[in-house]
Amino acid sequence: MSGCKPPPTDAAVARVSLLAPTTGPSAPMESPDTKDAIWSQTKDPLRLVYGVPGQPVLLALACANPGLPDASLRITRHAPADDGAAALLALIGNGWIGRFPVEATEIDGRVWWDGTIPAATREWNALKPEREATVTVPGAGLIKLNASPLPFALVTLCRSSGAPAAPANQA
Repeated sequence: MSGCKPPPTDAAVARVSLLAPTTGPSAPMESPDTKDAIWSQTKDPLRLVYGVPGQPVLLALACANPGLPDASLRITRHAPADDGAAALLALIGNGWIGRFPVEATEIDGRVWWDGTIPAATREWNALKPEREATVTVPGAGLIKLNASPLPFALVTLCRSSGAPAAPANQA
């Protein structure tokens, strides 16, 4: 019985666009080969990068405000992100699963996935050196993080009250 609902009208069509959107998310990336990837220290003692030597960085991890209640870790997935995009970065390893908010952020003229999460967040324990971990952002492939003591040492240092002072900005 059609008496309960009125029949469709042309007025409804005027309110709905039947055209496909002109923009959309970028095509998904392939997961990079990380068999030979390593964690490396940078000139900044509170920042690490991960990648295959001689190739572009895949991931960066940096500590801000070490040893303070507002200490945080900034994770940057060096994979192109669409302007205005936001997602959850999954960090999985050593029995831990972290889901960290990241957003498209311009860094050095490129737009990467980037997020800042409190250092006290327990899910950073996924970076313990016992086993490999993985990082994935929708559309940016999966990165296998080879086991290393460096990332969790940075997490521990960032959480620690005995952390060294961050280098001062020099004018």
